[in-house]
Amino acid sequence: MAVPSGEQNHMPPTALRRRALLAALPATLAVPALAQAPWPNRPIRLIIPFAPGGSTDALARMLLDHLVARFGQPIIIENRPGAGATLGTGLGAEAAPDGYTMLLTVVSAFAVGATLYQSRINWDPIRSFAHVAMIQRGYYALMANNRTDFTNPGELAAAARRSPGMAYATSGVGSMPHLFMLRFAQAANIDMTHVPYRGGGQAVTDTMAGVVPVTLDGIASSVGFIRNGQIKGIGITGPERAPDFPQMHTFVEHGFRDLVAEGWAGIALPAGTPQPIQDRVAQVFREVQQLPPVLERYKGWSVDTGNRFGAEMEAFVRSEVETWRPLVIASGATPV
Repeated sequence: MAVPSGEQNHMPPTALRRRALLAALPATLAVPALAQAPWPNRPIRLIIPFAPGGSTDALARMLLDHLVARFGQPIIIENRPGAGATLGTGLGAEAAPDGYTMLLTVVSAFAVGATLYQSRINWDPIRSFAHVAMIQRGYYALMANNRTDFTNPGELAAAARRSPGMAYATSGVGSMPHLFMLRFAQAANIDMTHVPYRGGGQAVTDTMAGVVPVTLDGIASSVGFIRNGQIKGIGITGPERAPDFPQMHTFVEHGFRDLVAEGWAGIALPAGTPQPIQDRVAQVFREVQQLPPVLERYKGWSVDTGNRFGAEMEAFVRSEVETWRPLVIASGATPV
């Protein structure tokens, strides 16, 4: 029954408050419904902390259509290179923890760059992220311009002794290839000059063109160039030679017993992302890596699928940071 205006003006304050609360109740009840809208219901951003053309960029773009099919939303790739992959990584850390920003993570940024650029970054490799999936494992390829006269790591060391200051290219200061080549130069007692690029693709292109004589990069992005004879594959950072590239010597067989490095790429979300979203992202990336066309591409690139997800991936990243931090410090690498 409606309350006459005169009666309403003389209602006790408690009754007025009760009527106001009841009037607001429908709007209050609508809030959980909005908050529980199915995820995802709009496009997802995938940040890649490297320039287009490198091995990690190629990997993400290869998976893209399969991810879109499973998430049911467009995925927008955003390349944000710079500062040893720490620039793009920082953007991922600063994003809202709502599942609409994913970060392609690499060993360079988390196990190397986070130490090298520690005074310049405002994120932590562990506390700032939820590491949910590994999406690739593989070794690095040592490649040389076809006009060079060295064909393996031992011959490269000898050539660098004859030509002090020989240049080598990598995907950037603080990248795993940069750290590995620093360790190689120290172990071989040679002087080499680092030429940093904003991505591995650019480094490989300039090596093919003869701008620099040699580079080290993830093997995935360079398989086609090596097979087509556009660049020489002269070494690999694994403990054994790759079956598909028997001509590429290991550093170990040339006396550099500690020079073994496996690269990996993963997916991280901003810290605080709801656990159900973390679980869904991990499951989707686990599933797409087992699709026949994806497995065929991995085989063609001579890389392996990721084998760690959820809590296991979190523990792995933590161990990688702890393993590489003292090696970064001991290498003498400095940021630019």
